[in-house]
Amino acid sequence: MSYSIKEVADMMNVAPSTLRYYDSMGLLPNVKKVNGRRVFEDKDFKWLRVLNCLKNINMPISKIKEYVDLAEEGDSTLKERYNMILEQKQAIEKELKKLKDCYKELEYKEWYYKTAIKAGTEKIVENITSTLPTLEIDKIPKNERKDEK
Repeated sequence: MSYSIKEVADMMNVAPSTLRYYDSMGLLPNVKKVNGRRVFEDKDFKWLRVLNCLKNINMPISKIKEYVDLAEEGDSTLKERYNMILEQKQAIEKELKKLKDCYKELEYKEWYYKTAIKAGTEKIVENITSTLPTLEIDKIPKNERKDEK
C-alpha cells in the first residue's frame, strides 16, 4: 500500500513540512518520488519508526544523518551503527535517572502538601518526615538552609 506525505505525517504526529525537511536533509533515502511527490510504502515504516525514535530522544539531525549514511553503506558499518545506538541508549538512561529522581521529588512534595493542607500547617510535616521509613526525605543542601524560627 502507498501513503501520501500527509497520511504519514498524521500517523507520526508531525507536520508534513517536517517530513519534507527530513527528506531534504537526506534522512529518508528510500522514499520514492512519483511525479515529484513523495510516496511512502509499507516497507518505509520500519525506517520511519527508527527516525521518529531518534528525533524523540533529541538526537541531533547531523547525528541522524550520519546514522543514515552509515546504514546506506551496509554491513561494513554495523559496528559503527551499533556504537551510535549504544551511545544514545546511555544518554537515555541518564535522562531516565534524572526523570526518576524528579518524579520521587514530586511524589514527596505531593505528600508534603497533601499532609500540610490536611493539618492546616506545614509544621506537622516537619514533625513526621523522619519517622516514615518509606519516604525519602527532601534534603536541602546546607548552604541553602535558612534558620528556622
